[in-house]
Amino acid sequence: MALISGSDRTVPVTVQARAEVGPATAFAVVVPIDLSVVFRRWGPFPGVRGVRNQTGPWDRVGASRNPDLTDGSTATEALTEYEPGHSFAYELTGFTNSVGRLVSGVRGEWTFTPDGDGTVIRWTYEFKPRPARHALIGLGLAPLWRRYMRSALTRTITAVESAAST
Repeated sequence: MALISGSDRTVPVTVQARAEVGPATAFAVVVPIDLSVVFRRWGPFPGVRGVRNQTGPWDRVGASRNPDLTDGSTATEALTEYEPGHSFAYELTGFTNSVGRLVSGVRGEWTFTPDGDGTVIRWTYEFKPRPARHALIGLGLAPLWRRYMRSALTRTITAVESAAST
């Protein structure tokens, strides 16, 4: 059963950037990327120091893992969609930090769209607020999270282009 349904009132945050490599290459680098390289502490948000309990390669619907955050908290992440070379989506639930008091979970999606000889990488993070938390997420958390996402996406593009040049 999906975390988010059509009737849910969610708060989406989207960032995008262009990589100077094709979609298949960008996808191949991003899917198995070491999360600690991309997700570093920023403002009030912890970084990722690794993952635990990964059920195998991150390349099939149903794969799961527990991101281990630099503040000692964790979450449960499950891959819900996987379209090789084009997109993947996942759900994060079970946050053990303060985010868990604000949201039931998050749906994340990465898409890789051809753009000339490069790729537009688009990342959407869709928060499912807990009851009476929608405004707090929309006005407080989401604007800060967007800045965190931009920072992480910049590191992702660097990793993609660096891997492609080696």
